[in-house]
Amino acid sequence: MSNRPSRPHLPPQREADRRRRRRDRGGSTRTSPQTLRPAETDFIESLVLWRDDHVIAFDKPVGLSSQGGRIAARTLDDLMAAFAKNSGVKPRLVHRLDRDTSGVILAARSQPAAAFLGKAMMQRRVKKTYLAIVGPGAPAPPAGLIETPLRRELQGREAYVRVSVDDHPEAQSATTRYRTLASNADAALLELSPMTGRMHQLRVHLASIGRPIAGDPRYGGALVLAGAPVARMMLHAAGLAFPNPGGGETSVSAPMPADMAALVSRLGLVA
Repeated sequence: MSNRPSRPHLPPQREADRRRRRRDRGGSTRTSPQTLRPAETDFIESLVLWRDDHVIAFDKPVGLSSQGGRIAARTLDDLMAAFAKNSGVKPRLVHRLDRDTSGVILAARSQPAAAFLGKAMMQRRVKKTYLAIVGPGAPAPPAGLIETPLRRELQGREAYVRVSVDDHPEAQSATTRYRTLASNADAALLELSPMTGRMHQLRVHLASIGRPIAGDPRYGGALVLAGAPVARMMLHAAGLAFPNPGGGETSVSAPMPADMAALVSRLGLVA
């Protein structure tokens, strides 16, 4: 009989997080060779916003998952095989975006770069800027700080995030800065700066102040604004500023996607 002490049982979500952290500690991903079609290689190349010896930044479109999930389709992580080295090591995503969130996403091209950027994120030296359409109208006050703790909750196979009391054993601190760029009685265009990186943080924080993101029914977002249909969640990662592993600071931005820009125009949200 082994004398090794048994590892304490963890709730399913925390156990999954532990396994993910253990998997991610290896830095860049070593992968078996993948054959991408020429069209896929051209597509991933078209998404590159910034590239140097240490990092690659992409403009992720809506509908493309960052990494594998239950949808059997190519992900950004799969497509990054186009940038794999001869050793089979491909870039590793430093953070993630929801499938229906567009915009800037960053990958490290080596294990040292991944470790450097991971540490920078922990030190809150990576600055993220998002744009969101919310409703109805602007938050009150029009600019401010949301400091509401969050916790994950499993419902069947689905993970939700809820606001939480501070002393809940699974509560995580979460902070979001926001400001209103344009608004009317129906909707508002907000600029968001998350100070922490919790799952669904922006979505839940905005819902908690009565201004859920349009097109996000999971957290109460409207599917129609001022008679205009909202086909998907209107959240865009517009910019990323980070200390570059090669030295200095790099800032990358991605233009608002066409469908979001069209809704902004239709709603008359002129900054």
